[in-house]
Amino acid sequence: MSSVCRSKEGLSLETSFFKPDLGTTTISSAKILPLVLSFLNDINRERRLRDGEYEKLIQAAETRKNPWIKKIILFAIQTGMRRGEILALHWDQVDLKRSSVTILESKNGYSRTIPISPSTVALLHCCRGVPVASDTRVFPCTANTVKMAWGRMLKETDIKDLHFHVLRHEAISRFFEPGLTVPEVASISGHRDLRMLFRYAHTRSTEILKKLT
Repeated sequence: MSSVCRSKEGLSLETSFFKPDLGTTTISSAKILPLVLSFLNDINRERRLRDGEYEKLIQAAETRKNPWIKKIILFAIQTGMRRGEILALHWDQVDLKRSSVTILESKNGYSRTIPISPSTVALLHCCRGVPVASDTRVFPCTANTVKMAWGRMLKETDIKDLHFHVLRHEAISRFFEPGLTVPEVASISGHRDLRMLFRYAHTRSTEILKKLT
């Protein structure tokens, strides 16, 4: 049973529950909310693309009037870059000859240069073939444009609980599958605390089965 109490400081949420040995116990929102948020964050970190979701996303992206949406989704899955890093990427940070991309400032405040696969190089060549006047960004879209397109795509495909950030989780998890080490993946993802990467290192059951048979 939950109740809302008004105090001099304003509204506060209190949750009450009964324990046979202790009687009724009340826990304030100050203690509940951090636990709930932590639980939800853990669920979001564990999320990967489920069977069929990748295909649904790509098909939905291909129906967008904005041709950049599909390219952004593919680039996110191939590189593991955050949405903000992708949208802030300029052509002078891209070296197609050396197959690398430099992120000048990431979420943790550090810069990093990451290698990119041949398929990503091909994708960037495709992007370069679509010149946009007076815009040096690789993907000339705003965060709001991507957010709105993403929301519409989820409704059309009936995909549940999928945030754009899951694409980064998917990418990092895929980096581990061919055998990249934790330090190698960290150099791509930008994680400073290597322990954070272990939550990404989920091997699909089908991959384990292949090794057992």
